[in-house]
Amino acid sequence: MAPLTLVPRRGRGPSAQVHLVNSASAPLGGDELVLEVVVGPGADLRLSGVAATLALPGPGGAASTSTVRLEIAGALSYLPEPTVVTARARHTAELTAQLDAGACLRTREVLVLGRTGEGPGRLTTSQRVTAAGEPVLDQTLEIGDHPFFDASAAVLAGRRVLATELAIGGAAGSAEPAGPASGDWWAITPLAAGGRLTTVLASDAVTARELLEGA
Repeated sequence: MAPLTLVPRRGRGPSAQVHLVNSASAPLGGDELVLEVVVGPGADLRLSGVAATLALPGPGGAASTSTVRLEIAGALSYLPEPTVVTARARHTAELTAQLDAGACLRTREVLVLGRTGEGPGRLTTSQRVTAAGEPVLDQTLEIGDHPFFDASAAVLAGRRVLATELAIGGAAGSAEPAGPASGDWWAITPLAAGGRLTTVLASDAVTARELLEGA
């Protein structure tokens, strides 16, 4: 059974809307999941999740990976629901995006370290984005499974949820602040090649999303 199902939804606006549904328990340790999305010139797609993703441990301590590859000539909003890294899981999440000149991208990532009452597994997450052949963002973060490191003010400051939102092109990506902006547990970073990255730390996913929307 395929672990992911794409379900088109009739929308009222100009965007094509597709829901990303988890149709099986995934990723389990040992799984290697790949999602490839191609948005052609003039197309406008909103791809959103409907439920949180649980990264679960597998037999023998095997790691799992999920890779998302985006090729965008039009406009894409990729807005999955949170990913919860459960105890003993070892998961790697990779996102790569290639944008043509004039393309637009909005993508969100919400990472939750462990379910209520349990410690987290280990997560490695990376985002690599280019626009018109030029690098826009290339970052990798390893969190979870080492509480003293995660508690550092230079990393997660003891928060369980890390959320980021990247906007390139379009109204969101063009409305960049004159310089970096920040508040309590959130920051907006303008990117040198265009667009902006919003980063939030929170104790729960609901608060993280509210901070993202408020920033």
